[in-house]
Amino acid sequence: MSDLSASTCDYIALATEGVKGLHPYQPGKPIEELERELGLSNIVKLASNENPLGVSLLAASAIQKELEKATLYPDGTGFVLKQALVKYLGVEMSTITLGNGSNDVLDLITRAYASPDSEVIYSQYAFAVYALSTQSVNAKAVVTPAKDWGHDLDAMFSAITDKTSLIFIANPNNPTGTYLSASQVKQFLTRVPEHIVVVLDEAYCEYIDESDYPDGVSLLQEFPNLIVTRTFSKAWGLASLRVGYAISNPEIANILNRVRQPFNVNSFALAAAAAVLSDLQYLSKGRQLNDEGLVQVADGLTSLGLSYIPSVGNFICFEVKEGGGEVYQALLEQGVIVRPLANYGMPFHLRVSIGLKSENQRFLDALAKVL
Repeated sequence: MSDLSASTCDYIALATEGVKGLHPYQPGKPIEELERELGLSNIVKLASNENPLGVSLLAASAIQKELEKATLYPDGTGFVLKQALVKYLGVEMSTITLGNGSNDVLDLITRAYASPDSEVIYSQYAFAVYALSTQSVNAKAVVTPAKDWGHDLDAMFSAITDKTSLIFIANPNNPTGTYLSASQVKQFLTRVPEHIVVVLDEAYCEYIDESDYPDGVSLLQEFPNLIVTRTFSKAWGLASLRVGYAISNPEIANILNRVRQPFNVNSFALAAAAAVLSDLQYLSKGRQLNDEGLVQVADGLTSLGLSYIPSVGNFICFEVKEGGGEVYQALLEQGVIVRPLANYGMPFHLRVSIGLKSENQRFLDALAKVL
């Protein structure tokens, strides 16, 4: 076999400037990897904000039926899933763009509306994909300081220039769990010039009970520059299938569908997502489990003398007096996987996903031991 490292050409240098400066997205450590590294079993993974409830029976049945057509390409238009979303959300089919997870949709938006000549605004401590997508197209990132670990919309508005083309807002925010009220979001959108596209990333919206939390879809009629993105990976329990979507005015959806890859959502994902939208009992059960878990973990952190950021998502971000990396590693050795946040500029924080009651307790017991 030839030595592939013997080439005299620097292929990293040949890449575009934005891509050369990127670092790959770091997902939560897989259970299998920890098993290989430390020889552990009975591992609890609370690192990736996954749904601990298990897959909906309706979704599982839909996946099974699709096996018979595995040799065929999926429906490139996603007609059945779009129909289900039309019924569930009360929107027109022409407003929907489907993606291979909402990450895919966020990347489509960036490719469509950002360029080396434009600026993209997002908040400190916001979802890492905003930075990755912005840099990949060589656009200028404008990162505004956070306020109480969340978005400071006044600071974001003040950052707007004649080069601003795109603004990302995560509501609620990952990894901190904070959220913006309906009045805050609407006031901000009213101030933003109509030619600037605003993305309201609502990946965790199904978990939220707060009466002042905005439904982004209801704002679309009033704000044609708004795009709302959502996912089936969290509350709907389909993370491995990778399916998300955007709702926007039809002209924006038309543009996004021009840059969308053909067949970007597989047949199993399309079928499972369409099926699970009718399983409201599954959604309700998951929300109840999450509500109880948030209280359990928050109370446990308080009893350990640790501060945390109040969260409305399916995770809690908490602070440790030691370096987050050291506590993270010590928890791994106890067979508990959480998420370190040094790459978010939060070296003394860790994020823990809400799991089953027994998994939450396993985390709290392990944390007490390593501290």
